[in-house]
Order: sequence, then structure tokens, then C-alpha cells
Amino acid sequence: MKNRIYSALVLIVGLLMFSSAYLSNDPKPLKIGKSAPLQTEKMRNVDGSEVSLADSKLEKGLLVVFSCNTCPFVVGNEHFAGWEKQYNSIHTLTKESKIGMVLVNSNEGKRDKDDAFDAMVDHSKQLGYTMPYLLDRNSKLADAFGAKTTPHVFLFDADMKLVYSGSIDNTWDSKRTEDIHYLGDAISELSSDSKVSLKETPPRGCGIKRVKI
Repeated sequence: MKNRIYSALVLIVGLLMFSSAYLSNDPKPLKIGKSAPLQTEKMRNVDGSEVSLADSKLEKGLLVVFSCNTCPFVVGNEHFAGWEKQYNSIHTLTKESKIGMVLVNSNEGKRDKDDAFDAMVDHSKQLGYTMPYLLDRNSKLADAFGAKTTPHVFLFDADMKLVYSGSIDNTWDSKRTEDIHYLGDAISELSSDSKVSLKETPPRGCGIKRVKI
């Protein structure tokens, strides 16, 4: 009887520890210098096509931006313009720099609401997105990247090695004394075959809405 009770307690504690680890939703971001995972994984684009990271990479590399349709850091609010308003200009810069770019929506927990595929299609049309906007089924790519927020950016070089990750810039910070364009600087350095000087910044935004079990 005691053995049965002990075994049951061990099982319950194990399940609680597993659940706590799973529900923490605190993935470890991909480390600088590591290769992009799931490069050939196809994801549904808002135009109906199936697109992979490998399809989207250009001569100098690829920029992956985890985004969504609703987060105030993406769409903006009365205090902050929102980073999505920069996406097309960033895409122009990456194209000029021979770097591909994709937006990825990993909010599986809101897939039947504001981040449904149809809502992604409408949102991309409203904003006039010029780059692919991809649906990450079950947050698979976000989990592989360790992406935490919307937005969270990952910049890869020609060999698909990570050279920068984190925030787009510091314009979210109302107390800043100057604008620092982290991503823009990293893109310029990568395109000129220079080493990226600032490799990581903390990602700022809303947590990616993964499905909890």
C-alpha cells in the first residue's frame, strides 16, 4: 500500500514539474552563430502559397520577424506608433541589401480569434505588406527559434547563421535620449560584409500565445 502511495506521489510530482516547465513558456532563444532551424519547413503565406525560410533567403541572408495582428508593440497605441509601420521600409532595406525577409505569426493560442489565418490575410492587406506573412502551425518555428515576443527579430547571414536577435530599435522607450536602430545597423553591417557589432538586445513586445496543455 505504501509503495503504491509513494509511486502515485512520484507520478504526480513529475507531472506537476513537467506542466510547470511547459507552461512557463520561457523558451531559450537561438544563440548567435547557430544555424536557422527548420529551414525547409513549409508555412502557409497569406497569398495561399507555401513558403519556407530556404525559399525566402537571398544572397546575403534572411531576416525573420515574429509578429502578429494585435499586440500594441506591433500595431501601436496612443504612446507608441507600433513597429509594423516600419516593416515595409525594413523590407526595402533588406532587399537593397540582398537579404530576404519574412513575417511569421506563431500565436497559435489565438488562431480562432484575432490571429486566425483570414485575419492575417486582412491585416496584411490593410498594412500593404510587401513581404511574406506566414502562419506558424502550433508555434513550431517559434519553439525552434526560442522566439519570445511579437515582435522578436532574427537576422541570419548568407550561411544562415544567426548574427543578430532581439528588438528592432529602442523607440518603444519613452525615456530614451536618442533613437538607436539596432536592426537597421545590423543589416547595414551584414550587407557590407562587416561583423555585426551589437549582436543581441532584449526582445520587447507581447508574449507569443502558444497553446497550453
